[in-house]
Amino acid sequence: MTLQPAVKKLVDQINEAFASGVPKIEEMSVQENRDGLMAFYKDLRGEVQEVAKVEDVQIPVDGSEITLRLYTPEGEGPFPVIMFFHGGGWVLGDLEIVDPICRSLANSTECLVVSVDYRLAPEYKFPVGIEDCYAATKWAAENIANYNGEPNRIATCGDSAGGNLAAVIPLMAKDRGGPNISYQIILYGVTDFSFSTNSYLENGKGCYLETTAMRWFADQYLNNDEEKSHPYASPILAEDLTGLPPALVFTCEYDVLRDEGEAYAARLKEAGVPVEVVRYDGQIHGFFWMPVLMSDAQDAMKRITNALKKQFSASVK
Repeated sequence: MTLQPAVKKLVDQINEAFASGVPKIEEMSVQENRDGLMAFYKDLRGEVQEVAKVEDVQIPVDGSEITLRLYTPEGEGPFPVIMFFHGGGWVLGDLEIVDPICRSLANSTECLVVSVDYRLAPEYKFPVGIEDCYAATKWAAENIANYNGEPNRIATCGDSAGGNLAAVIPLMAKDRGGPNISYQIILYGVTDFSFSTNSYLENGKGCYLETTAMRWFADQYLNNDEEKSHPYASPILAEDLTGLPPALVFTCEYDVLRDEGEAYAARLKEAGVPVEVVRYDGQIHGFFWMPVLMSDAQDAMKRITNALKKQFSASVK
């Protein structure tokens, strides 16, 4: 399938900007990229919905503390919990940029959403970010009942680098004997740092997220090339995926990460993990943050909602 009309219009605008001299991700500083991310997505994220309650909580992590933003939907509860890890290549993004998405997620799914402000690279390289997200998930399992959440019904969810985190945290929980995670939602996530799949060859230039940008993010995040093969960086390289929670995996046809996402889903299936895979044809990386432009963002939200309601209604309350 060719690019969807709305997608093609956006991609053409981006490529025209690059042709006119606007710098690419790998040509800018970390701070310029952080500022640019919000500028790009600011008006694409949709309305800021009201939720019953929004609360910031500070939790201790190794040598520091991080902020969790809790979004409680209307209703009596206790609510199932979504641990949400934002994208941005482990370098960009924060609680504010995903605030509208987390509000929509809480209202649509009727879950308590915990958005995690994990520490970013290059100031905090691997494995700091994943350890922060694991600590946040462990904190939720031990404390979320105090916030009207249900600790026995926790899902991980994230997009791009956050999709990597949403896949890695269940692996860590399995290796470390908990906490129990019921479901994982991986939106066009990174599962492999080899940069060698067909989707990298097909979509590595001119389709929004380019190979050169992904290599830049990897250089910021990882300390050395050896870490690319660590299963907590590349979960597809984990030896044993049995016993992981059921998964909902989204990919995009015109995304460098398409093939590794689908390959990870295939490995999960081979390990006996129930998996639903949804590929959006004619779509690019990052669409979930663009509900104003992309109808696929609304479709993905519906699919997430339906999957979680099915999963959590079947689980022990």
